[in-house]
Amino acid sequence: MKFVVSSTELLSHLSVVSRVISSKNTLPILDNFLFNLDGNDLEITASDLETTLTTKIRLENVTDGGRVAIPYRILVDTLREFPEQPLTFDINEQNFAIKVSSDTGEFNIVGQPAEDFPAKAVVKDESKVSVRVPAHALLSGITKTIFATADDEMRPVMNGILFELSEEALTFVASDAHKLVRYKRLDVKSDQINSFILPKKPAALLKNILARESADVLVEFDDKNALFTLENYTLVCRLVEGVYPNYNSVIPADNPNQMTVDRLDFYNSLRRVAPFTNQASNLVKVSLSGNQIEVSAQDLDFSISAFEKLQCQYEGDDMEIGFKSVFLIEILANISTNDIILSLSDPSRAGLLFPAVNENEDEDVLMLLMPMMVGA
Repeated sequence: MKFVVSSTELLSHLSVVSRVISSKNTLPILDNFLFNLDGNDLEITASDLETTLTTKIRLENVTDGGRVAIPYRILVDTLREFPEQPLTFDINEQNFAIKVSSDTGEFNIVGQPAEDFPAKAVVKDESKVSVRVPAHALLSGITKTIFATADDEMRPVMNGILFELSEEALTFVASDAHKLVRYKRLDVKSDQINSFILPKKPAALLKNILARESADVLVEFDDKNALFTLENYTLVCRLVEGVYPNYNSVIPADNPNQMTVDRLDFYNSLRRVAPFTNQASNLVKVSLSGNQIEVSAQDLDFSISAFEKLQCQYEGDDMEIGFKSVFLIEILANISTNDIILSLSDPSRAGLLFPAVNENEDEDVLMLLMPMMVGA
């Protein structure tokens, strides 16, 4: 097995797929990349058993094909130190000795049998559902929701992003029981009503890859696994098992009190006031009266407090409501429009935040935040 590859191109692909590799692998073989050279296509795979990511590089100079597992750490660390240059890989498939030749030297690594590498999970043809999603739509859906996923060992379904296919839209949902995000793509439709829960790790991997993609992504899934086929990468992962809670039941249908405010002003004000909150509760108070909003916080234990007043457009009853500042700041950071609407019913019920005007007519964004009790 012998081939020549660009050092920077190889490193670029390895840096992406190496994100799959866990620091605590149960199988030593998972600390390796699987190299599979077939004709002029070099396929490189990394896995943690739950998620498998594969990339392809088209090579010009190939002598022999073959398969071998190569330790990821020493290979990536070495490639990082090379300037752009061709590297020759010469692999003995009998004893798995790997010789990497550069312009100035030679590096010897010992590989592992490719047969020890676990097989990829498969999406079953007889039960799979398929949909094509524009890369930018999939990237937006994951980016807008992944921050709201939970880390809850007791309820694993909350630790992923719900994908819901329907004839009207592709809906992404994430919630940690304190905040909830529902993001709809009206430009992605399916003739089948179906859903799956994508775990957080493969979602984060896709987010990293999709920023470089422009073509449509083929999404295929069954009851166990999902397969994402991109231009240069394929990702297959085990899905979160279980039924996602009925998120629509917690979204208030009637919130008569509506405030419109400049998102950046509100965000920056919260960032300045948040350090004055009690460290245990992180409570920030939002007081609405007339066309003015007051953001305030205090920590009686340390005798510190802060407040700021902002101009807004408000239609509704005077109200004071409490939120966890870190969650409210996170939500505002993940809405991209200039103005946002905060829609409220009363201080004990969830507040809804969404763009005042959608920048993209194919998007429907709604974020929900549960309130906190405001002490006397």
